[in-house]
Amino acid sequence: MKRRKSAPGPRRGKTSGKKALWGAGFASGPGEALARLSISHPWDRRLAEVDLRGSLAHARGLQRSGLLTRAALARIESALRRIAGEIERGSFRFEDADEDIHLNVERRLIELAGDAGRRIHAGRSRNDQVALDLRLWTIAAIDRASEAARVLGTALLDRADEFLEANVVVAARTHLRGAQPVLLAHVFHAWVEMLLRDRGRLADARRRAAVSPLGSGACAGSTLPLDRKGVARELGLPSLSANSLDAVSDRDFAAEFESAAALAMAHLSRIAEDLILWTGEEYRLFLLSDATSTGSSMMPQKKNPDSLELTRGKAGRVFGNLMATLTVIKGLPLSYDRDLQETQQPLFETADALELSLAAVTEVVAGLRLRPENERAPIEPTTLATDVAEELVARGVPFRTAHETGYPPAEPETAMAGAPRHVM
Repeated sequence: MKRRKSAPGPRRGKTSGKKALWGAGFASGPGEALARLSISHPWDRRLAEVDLRGSLAHARGLQRSGLLTRAALARIESALRRIAGEIERGSFRFEDADEDIHLNVERRLIELAGDAGRRIHAGRSRNDQVALDLRLWTIAAIDRASEAARVLGTALLDRADEFLEANVVVAARTHLRGAQPVLLAHVFHAWVEMLLRDRGRLADARRRAAVSPLGSGACAGSTLPLDRKGVARELGLPSLSANSLDAVSDRDFAAEFESAAALAMAHLSRIAEDLILWTGEEYRLFLLSDATSTGSSMMPQKKNPDSLELTRGKAGRVFGNLMATLTVIKGLPLSYDRDLQETQQPLFETADALELSLAAVTEVVAGLRLRPENERAPIEPTTLATDVAEELVARGVPFRTAHETGYPPAEPETAMAGAPRHVM
């Protein structure tokens, strides 16, 4: 009888042979599939700057609490500065075996600072470390987006002043049909109102993101005498998390930023749509600058509004990112679950899309050229029908009678013939 070959065991991921920093109770490393699934440093390395900031503040807190000597802190500070330089220069060597930015940094810290580096994780878990890093990163992303929205709003107001001085009148539209005449400046001010609401929502999201979860540990805090307040103060965070279970698993701040970003992108998409129409041959109000449009590979006469179309398209991606985050967190039991790793890429992509789209629309607005008056589409006289009806009301005619008089549209002089003067 032939002896059957035993089934092969799970293949192990290719690593550098180093034991994982979390692997104290493991005889071997993860299987190949899990090792590959766990790797996040290709995208979470953008957290490097805030991770180093958080580690430095934590180390200083340990020293204040008597858990780290001044000499050990000095070695840690020196090593963290060196790591920051290596990352900035692109010479830092990321290892797949260390999965993410946090373990890669800690591994290098131990290499450089020795026993002092091995002390930095006291009172800290990757759970509260990641939560802190994401909050700090989100706060910075909110600040960049809010400033970009302010710059766009200023550009819109500058152009509004220009069009107000030129007394440019356009047809306001409802249902994409001519409705009533308005100043073009009024339209630009409408877009500014949207941006003001966006900045308000971003400010609200920032306030709730600015909470320090450090000290929450893996889920139940720490028995060590940690200086939570001092660390939070050093990081510029005015509040401390109140519940350790919630702190390590909370990603509301990410979803809230993505929600604010989704509304902002909806507004940018609406602005883009208006400008796409107004720079086309049918409306003939504006001309796009060459810097914000592209040509056709086949049709030499085309000037396509690519900046605006790409912004309009990015809105859908941002909406999807919000849904992805909500889907990840909706069914998670307390406290930390590894699923939360999947909330990072939507957060990063949303921030990138919003910041770039705000810059792109700002560039378009700054480069818009108003067509000469004789080239613009004329305003239909029918858009004055409401003004005629309201003039009749001012002269004492009941509104519904005036409304019927104005449709079909009549010449103003005919409509007002015989109308009584204003009745007090």
